[in-house]
This record gives sequence, structure tokens and C-alpha cells, in this order.
Amino acid sequence: MKYFLGIDVGALSTNAVILDVRREIVGYSIVQTGANSTEAAEETLEKALVMANIDRAKITSTVATGYGRISVPFAEKKVTEISCHALGAYYLYPDTGTVIDIGGQDSKVIRVGDGGKVLDFTMNDKCAAGTGRFLEVMAAKLRVSLDELGDLSLQASQEVQISSVCTVFAESEVVSLVAQNHPTEEIIRGLHRSIVNRIWSMVKMLGIRGAVTMSGGVAKNRGVVSLLEERLEQPIHVHTEPQIVGALGAALLALRLAQTAT
Repeated sequence: MKYFLGIDVGALSTNAVILDVRREIVGYSIVQTGANSTEAAEETLEKALVMANIDRAKITSTVATGYGRISVPFAEKKVTEISCHALGAYYLYPDTGTVIDIGGQDSKVIRVGDGGKVLDFTMNDKCAAGTGRFLEVMAAKLRVSLDELGDLSLQASQEVQISSVCTVFAESEVVSLVAQNHPTEEIIRGLHRSIVNRIWSMVKMLGIRGAVTMSGGVAKNRGVVSLLEERLEQPIHVHTEPQIVGALGAALLALRLAQTAT
């Protein structure tokens, strides 16, 4: 049996997916990127191999993606994450026409055509506002864990408006709101609303095509997903492990690469 590997080196996490020749996921892994992208790629590969119960020699081809893809020396090919997220989302949900990817340091909206082809995209990579890093900073300031944000947001009966779009200024605004004794869950819901508003402005640029699939770590935040569904006026596909969508797309390209070579 031949196997195909996709590695997605992101700002906060590095993810791996292993596919077999039938295009089935047999192993995957998510690790923190940390200070060394190459070490993170090695670590996530080893963990994915353990899940797949195969050794490294069984990997036929490897494709790397993500901002740190250049740091994966064992990849035969390195490709943009835009194409990988589109392909991965289409594989999981064939009715996908729009992908919203909110990662650690940037966010993207991608229009997807038949077969997972990228038709158009827009991205915010100039500012951390509206990203996983933004939520990480705010969670620390509010002294709650990142995993708690979604549930706390859903408990809020109302929300506090966050006027600042810059992470630094929003942080100062949150400190002020805490001092004014605003409930934590209402502040969190306001922060989530500010993220949704930024994504909505990107969506409006491209328009919504077909079903919407969300990828990236922020897709695990039920508060953000709920508000985004409300704003888009339609449900959003979210995979059990939305962080592996890019790596999945890279693995599909690795399989395609091997088939082309034969």
C-alpha cells in the first residue's frame, strides 16, 4: 500500500495528514509550531505515522504548505495554502463553494469551483486582528483558556461593542471594559462579533458561492461560528478537526503528484 503525506506549517500549529491510495485518511496530527518549524514538521509527521501504524519508508510523496512550508526539507513540492484549503474543504464537503479559513496569523475567504479549484480569494495578512493570535491575546487578558471562549460567548445575553480593530488597541479596550465590571462573557461575545465583522467585509468582496466550509483553529470556537452563521444567514460546515484541512489538501496534491509521475 502506498501512502501520501501533507504537511501544513502554520504560525501557531503544524499539521499532518496521511492518505492511502484510496484517498482515505489513515493518520493525522496537530502540534504546536513553536520556535522551530522544521522540528515541528518532524514531530507532526512522527505522530501521524503512529496513528497510521506505518513507517516513514511507506510514504510515497510529500507536499508541504503553510507559511513555513519552506522549512520542510523532506517535501517534494511546496504549494500555497490557498489551493490546499480549497482542495481539502472540497474533499470533506463536495458542496463547498466558499471557504473561510481563520488561522493563527491571517484569515482568508476563498471561492471554490468544481473539483476544489480556486476561483478567487482575498486575505488579511497585515494585522493579527480577527485571527487565532487575536483570540489568544484576549483570552490571556481575560484570564480564561482559549478553549473556554466559545462556550462563554454563547452564555452571554448581550454583548459589549469592541470599537478597536487593532489587536493592541482592542487589548487596552478590554482592560477598560474589565475595570468597568462588564461580564466576561459579554466582552468575549463582543470580541467574537468584531472578528465576524472583519470576515464579513472580506466575504462581501467575493460574494458567497454554494455551501460555506470553515477551516483553521478558530473554527473550533462555537461562539465565532454561531455569530458567523447568523451573519451569513446559512449554516457552516465545520469538520471535527478543522485545523487539518490545509494538510489534507496538501496530501491530496501529494497523491496527485505521485499519479502524474507514473
